[in-house]
Amino acid sequence: MAAVVLESLSVPRFSSGSISASSAAGAARSPAFAAVGCRGIGVVSEFSGLRVSRRCQRVTSAVGPASRRLAGRRGSVVCEAQDTAVEVRDVMKDTWKSLVVECDKPVLVEFWAPWCGPCKLILPVIGKLSKTYEGKLECYKLNTDENPDIATQYGIRSIPTIMIFKNGEKKDAVIGAVPESTLITSIEKFV
Repeated sequence: MAAVVLESLSVPRFSSGSISASSAAGAARSPAFAAVGCRGIGVVSEFSGLRVSRRCQRVTSAVGPASRRLAGRRGSVVCEAQDTAVEVRDVMKDTWKSLVVECDKPVLVEFWAPWCGPCKLILPVIGKLSKTYEGKLECYKLNTDENPDIATQYGIRSIPTIMIFKNGEKKDAVIGAVPESTLITSIEKFV
């Protein structure tokens, strides 16, 4: 699997046995740490799918010369988790009845539009929930610009609006880009 550098990032690290993690965290917050440019101190949380590359990566984007210099001297954080996003399937006017109304499981539908920023923010959350509740809940998205009849039928006045249907009936609605916990609370009532 090839690794792709998404963005160069200067990551201070401490070598094993040099100092304790608590003193490293304190040092990382101090202004002196930034001024001196200590490379051997710092605490980096562990993230799955990310690794620190030891090779120097040249920055090709339009960033300032200082960032370019730092990226050239230090390693980069590299994302190795490719193709991990879950795609939320589309539902349209011609598939609405078969996918939502006649479904034997609860159905979550996000009413969205391509120009809506908050819709883009909540879509990965819905993708994650569709994977979490796989087999118990169906998740779809409906483009309100392409399907205004359905949006009007359900009184959509603000997007994103997330509706939960059970046995073809609207049971709950959440408006706006809300936290995942809010959606989980709504979903748990019907699964």
